Amino acid sequence: MTTRICLVRHGETAWNAERRLQGHIDIPLNDTGLAQARATALSLSGERFDAAYASDLRRARQTADTISARCALQAVLDARLRERHYGVFQALTYDEARTRFPEDYHRFESRDPDFVFPGGGESLQQFAARIHETLHEIATRHRGGSVLVVTHGGVLDIAHRLATGKPLESPRDFTIPNAALNWIALDGADWQLIAWADQRHLNNALDELPNA
Repeated sequence: MTTRICLVRHGETAWNAERRLQGHIDIPLNDTGLAQARATALSLSGERFDAAYASDLRRARQTADTISARCALQAVLDARLRERHYGVFQALTYDEARTRFPEDYHRFESRDPDFVFPGGGESLQQFAARIHETLHEIATRHRGGSVLVVTHGGVLDIAHRLATGKPLESPRDFTIPNAALNWIALDGADWQLIAWADQRHLNNALDELPNA
């Protein structure tokens, strides 16, 4: 039985616009993000979901609440759907992080799977394991159904790689816009990509990385 998951990155925040790393810091949506959440809710109003889940960080909660109200759902908050913890990089812009921590930034930028951010951060391997486990658990719980998951850009990066088999350390060659629609599925033991970065309902959404 195939389980379909619609993954939505939260709407835009002021820190997204500033290209500032948020990680686990709890930043709300800005006006653009609120409008994006409404547009995404409208675009999904014809979909039937069996359940909805969201990161417990405010930017994801606000996005999920807007969509859930339109789809007559109540999102279950799950801290395991949070963004990667970026340690000392959190609250810095990408340029500031590159200047202050050049060696660490190089390992981050090159997607070193074993690099752990100083200051309590996660490695890419640790982060991926958290997301793999959580998505598999959600898909198994709703086997044969359709589920909405509202989360973060880094989580979507892991989900795309999970569905396509692309290695963690490979450069990203796909987009992750705010509030776009991304569909993956679990069919038995195999993940697959259905559709990605559908943003027909949006206007110039920002990607998760600064130069994408």
